[in-house]
Amino acid sequence: MHFEPHPFALMLQATEASAGGTYLVLVLGISILSLLVAVLFSRYVITQDSGTSEMQRISNAIKEGAEAFLRRQNRTIVSLAIVLALVIYAGYLLAKNDATLAVRMTISFVLGSLCSLLAGFCGMWVSIRTNIRVASAARGSLNRALQIALRGGAVTGLSVVALSLLGVGVLFWFFGGLEDPRGVPSQIVAFGFGASFVALFAQLGGGIYTKAADVGADLVGKVEAGIPEDDPRNPAVIADLVGDNVGDCAGRGADLFESTAAENIGAMILGVSLYPVFGILGVIFPLVARAFGLIASIVGVMVVKAREDEDPMHALNRGYYVTTVLALAGFYAAVHLLLDGNLMLFAAGVIGIVTSFLFVYITQYYTEYRYRPVKVIAESCKTGPATTIITGLSVGMECTALPVFVITAAILGSYYLGQAAGLPGVPPESAGLYGTAIATMGMLSTAAYILAMDTFGPITDNAGGIIEMSRQPDEIRERTDRLDAVGNTTKALTKGYAVGSAALAAFLLFSAYIDEVKIALGHQRGILPEEALASLPFTVDIGYVPVFTGALLGAMLVFLFSALAIRAVGKAAQTVIEEVRRQFRENKGIMAGTSDPDYGKCVDIVTKGALKAMVLPGVLPVVGPVAVGVLYRNFTAANGTVSEAGASGFVSTPVGAAAVAAFLMVATIGGILMALMMNNGGGAWDNAKKYIEAGAFGGKGSEAHKASVVGDTVGDPFKDTAGPSLHVLIKLLSTITLVAAPLFI
Repeated sequence: MHFEPHPFALMLQATEASAGGTYLVLVLGISILSLLVAVLFSRYVITQDSGTSEMQRISNAIKEGAEAFLRRQNRTIVSLAIVLALVIYAGYLLAKNDATLAVRMTISFVLGSLCSLLAGFCGMWVSIRTNIRVASAARGSLNRALQIALRGGAVTGLSVVALSLLGVGVLFWFFGGLEDPRGVPSQIVAFGFGASFVALFAQLGGGIYTKAADVGADLVGKVEAGIPEDDPRNPAVIADLVGDNVGDCAGRGADLFESTAAENIGAMILGVSLYPVFGILGVIFPLVARAFGLIASIVGVMVVKAREDEDPMHALNRGYYVTTVLALAGFYAAVHLLLDGNLMLFAAGVIGIVTSFLFVYITQYYTEYRYRPVKVIAESCKTGPATTIITGLSVGMECTALPVFVITAAILGSYYLGQAAGLPGVPPESAGLYGTAIATMGMLSTAAYILAMDTFGPITDNAGGIIEMSRQPDEIRERTDRLDAVGNTTKALTKGYAVGSAALAAFLLFSAYIDEVKIALGHQRGILPEEALASLPFTVDIGYVPVFTGALLGAMLVFLFSALAIRAVGKAAQTVIEEVRRQFRENKGIMAGTSDPDYGKCVDIVTKGALKAMVLPGVLPVVGPVAVGVLYRNFTAANGTVSEAGASGFVSTPVGAAAVAAFLMVATIGGILMALMMNNGGGAWDNAKKYIEAGAFGGKGSEAHKASVVGDTVGDPFKDTAGPSLHVLIKLLSTITLVAAPLFI
């Protein structure tokens, strides 16, 4: 289907470069505006009342611990990033003998890394100052506390998406994308790799920290000492509250930053194949669509308001619905202006938005105690920890089915809508892949609001901890408990959204990798990019031995990475448990309430353990695919190629590139399934414990409760360390193969 272009669009399309420049200025302008709104939100939060002196003492301890960890973590990440930047520069210079390309790739990587670090820092800086103000506001009004927490979270959401857009847009302009829109997108793929590299370490380090502290605090505090959660007598309680910020704020912020950055770049690369139809507008369409989503998210955050007797989740849902409707309208406007109003492509975007809703509801079904899966786990707690763990594992494995059906339907539907879009001169496969790219854009169109809801979780969790530790009246704790319960739900839902977007983005990036290989092959043969995409074949023959073994290595990587991440939590948690036991044993005044625990000791132990443990699992996915591509490029029987017939004649597919494609394909599939199992299984264990704490099967202190705490501690590294880190792993593998693709040929 086709609409006549809007008169404004006709005026802007007088020349291709001026049209692209106008829309690019619009994207950069909206990005800067969003950052200004984030500054206004942060100023609004900071001007709120900061509570009593006792509340401030606790908040300052959380703030100091979080900032100290982030400084030390960022120093480690920067050191590794500098080494990798030098490797990227030397690799491109020596392998391709192209100094300009080497410099551009290095600049892209460095800027992506810096923007990712900045996005995480901005979000956490505000969140560790918002918690005390939410706690203070809760003394008088639930609605005011809700609005402060969401606007504090929105600083993270807006900063992440706006910095992603700003970075990609500036690089595209600076590298001459308006003059060479077909060549420049492949020169900025290292921006996505830099973002993914930082995100993996941020998510790993934060996840190891938060769960090591949480497991240590729960097992000794709840099970052994029998004291409540967030009890000030627990020496690990401050480390636990710090972990909420470094894991769920900084870590998740970096995660979604690299999702939006990598998806933008991947969609721009696929847009090159549509150049004969839409010109530069098809290449920059992803940036414009994402910019309109930012405006929708700002409005959504502003309209959130709750009655004092209302479930706060209803207010957050209303904001999400407003954001979705406005994002849908903005998406339609972008399609109308840049893609000639093609309704098939718009429908592909709608599929992405529907997919995000379905993922949220599937996650809700498997992780909320109102539904069968959590109730089944809770009932199994009556017979001890063993049956609790067995039942939880079965629920985690079961919950992979529905999301896979949804992903399958979304990819197939958007692919065939792309093919049906009626794009003259574009191969059906390229049109279909662009349809899947648009579906991914649709799913991520509400990313800023989703991330605001996610950051809302640790802010309200911290606020509840501050109220508990400062011994505020029960009615105030009841308000923060209501907000905290909603925060637990939003964190779980965001994990579902994140893995769904990771699945669609990974398929998009896999397609972009194949296109990048074709473009590199075409460059060797003197063929223009769009001709190479249309004429050069590239098949991944899983029956060919080197390609099959590459796929096998990809599957193994997912399991080895997960094992290292979970083991790191267990090792760090052991040191925390030993320290908490030591303090209880040597200082009897802690349990009597006559002396304070040494909170700083636990914070220091977890910080050192997390930073040390994150390096090996973080380096593994960086080295793995590059090693496969470089080694398999030479380790073949036919001089590194498999011959096949293509539209441009008899050509050869490089086996190194094909082996990496198989590695990437199988690692992506395995990573998605493993992440779904860990995220939802861990969340179900957690909420089974909360269900029992609410009074089921004997309530707090019962044998069922003790078994549920064991299940929860097993699930903690699943849902907050390995699972979320796998989201990043999936996209990191895609972005590093995009960057290194020319080295495999």
